[in-house]
Amino acid sequence: MLHRILMIGEKQTFLTRVLVKKIQDARLECDFVCWDVDSINDKWKDPSLVVMFMDDDVRPGEDTLHFLTDKMADTDVKMIIIGEQGDIDCVCDRFPGELVHRTFSRPVNNDEFIKAVNAFLKKLDEGEYQKSILVVDDDPNYLALVRGWLRDSYKVSMASSGLQAIKWLGKNKVDLILLDHEMPITTGPQVLEMLRSDSETSDIPVMFLTGKSDKESVMKVVSLKPEGYFLKTIGKAELLKNLEDFFTKQKA
Repeated sequence: MLHRILMIGEKQTFLTRVLVKKIQDARLECDFVCWDVDSINDKWKDPSLVVMFMDDDVRPGEDTLHFLTDKMADTDVKMIIIGEQGDIDCVCDRFPGELVHRTFSRPVNNDEFIKAVNAFLKKLDEGEYQKSILVVDDDPNYLALVRGWLRDSYKVSMASSGLQAIKWLGKNKVDLILLDHEMPITTGPQVLEMLRSDSETSDIPVMFLTGKSDKESVMKVVSLKPEGYFLKTIGKAELLKNLEDFFTKQKA
């Protein structure tokens, strides 16, 4: 995958040119753009990483920080910040911590910086920064089908029973659980009850998967107050769109 880095700063300087050249020498695309909102918006083009360079005690304005917060959160992009430590602290105080991958105090070690960029992109390629979804269903064919649909967009794990899911969650974290409602031995509702009663798992969003579409069955699922439910007749495109909408609303 070809990655593109967007470097932003007050103006292009000798130091930013050196860093851009270092990034390009690492066989990565890199553009520099001044950090006013219109310029960033024009040059955005789905970057893999944003690098903010601060020089001469000049920091981006509040309008730029608000724009970057919204843009990066919407597109799941992270940032590396370079500058004097006081300037870094000031920006970090006004910027969501989950969007900052790393900071470098000036003078920056160029080799260490490039090493950090490459390490980040390697993890990005491996799905390290994707949202994670646990799919729980006793039907191995359906598990494989849903995993195939989701794996390009999400980090997907699978469990073939409710108890296996509970055991897996004892050692792993996840952003969403897609839970089969009708399972033998430990049913979906029983699994949900166990999750909600444990402080470690009580806040994990759960959406039910159900094969029954009659009104009584759907109302029974809804009464358990999951974050949502999907009929198993749902197609790939609709499922992906619904999941994208869910995670977008979560950010808001």
